[in-house]
Amino acid sequence: MTVVKKYYLQIYRHTLNTGEEEAWVDLNSLSIHPELALRLAEYGVVEIKQGRVRLSHAARLIKLQRLRSNLSVNLSGAAIILDLLERIEALQEEVDRLKRR
Repeated sequence: MTVVKKYYLQIYRHTLNTGEEEAWVDLNSLSIHPELALRLAEYGVVEIKQGRVRLSHAARLIKLQRLRSNLSVNLSGAAIILDLLERIEALQEEVDRLKRR
């Protein structure tokens, strides 16, 4: 008897609007290992300056961590999924904007 596992992907749309485009968050305040954050900075996923990340990048780190923990996806796969999810969100926002016209 073969056991079939089913996985479900939950997509969350997050909009962080702080009024400040250049808001930065202390990296230690996030539940991300510093070495992981540095590797992601090397890959160009986030920007880190003096132990701080942009607020929008902090949200990316949290999403990426959730992808890794919930779906057991490796780091490269999670970065690709994150990029695709952000593209889908941008397209959905464009569709919504066009519908409002």
